[in-house]
Amino acid sequence: MIGEPIFVMLVEDNLDHAELVMRTLEDHRIANKIRHFTDGQTALDYLMRRGEFSDPATTPRPHVILLDLRLPRVDGLEVLQTIKEDENLKAIPVVILTTSEAEKDVARAYYNHANSYLVKPLGYEEFRKLMEDLGFYWLGWNTHPQI
Repeated sequence: MIGEPIFVMLVEDNLDHAELVMRTLEDHRIANKIRHFTDGQTALDYLMRRGEFSDPATTPRPHVILLDLRLPRVDGLEVLQTIKEDENLKAIPVVILTTSEAEKDVARAYYNHANSYLVKPLGYEEFRKLMEDLGFYWLGWNTHPQI
């Protein structure tokens, strides 16, 4: 990944949370490109290259997906399951970024092969710090295969 632009796919319906994630990653120059989707169906259409996203030249694979669980149209767990069942997508790291601390959500996420599960802190500074650390770990320090 050295020298390669880093692409993050953010699937988050809360616009305030999305703005904070994008701003933190951009401020720390962790990601070169962030593409934000507000619902699970559009995110899957992009990943599966359906409809308006059918051209592979304009739909590059993300280096990491930040995925909320509670999404309109298609739930985040269903998005995760679809990604991890697809031979062309399953190697992409998926980090669940949600407000849910429910044990059943954590268990279902890992059962469906989530690479990490993070609970969004309530405070602004804690959320910003979490995003900074997340960005450095997944996009700076972590080594993963070419997708």
